[in-house]
Amino acid sequence: MTQSKKFAKSQPAQFLGTQSGDVPPLYSSFQDSSPRRERIKHLLIGSPKAVTATIHLLHVLGYANVRDWSPLLPTANSNEVMSILNRQILTQ
Repeated sequence: MTQSKKFAKSQPAQFLGTQSGDVPPLYSSFQDSSPRRERIKHLLIGSPKAVTATIHLLHVLGYANVRDWSPLLPTANSNEVMSILNRQILTQ
């Protein structure tokens, strides 16, 4: 076997940290934990054009529907608005 083939074959075992190629303990414990739901809030602050464009981009990317965001709310700064999205995400 050439030197490059030996190197390629040894990489997975070195990456996983085991000689046998078994699943490392960190990965197995991650799978064993049950997912929980946690609330998260997204806050967009900027010009009305930038906030609206970001909301529409996140909709196109499939992250959140446009109607899930709050209406544009004025901030203390002129020509600046904010919009809030409350979500529940799964965490380990």
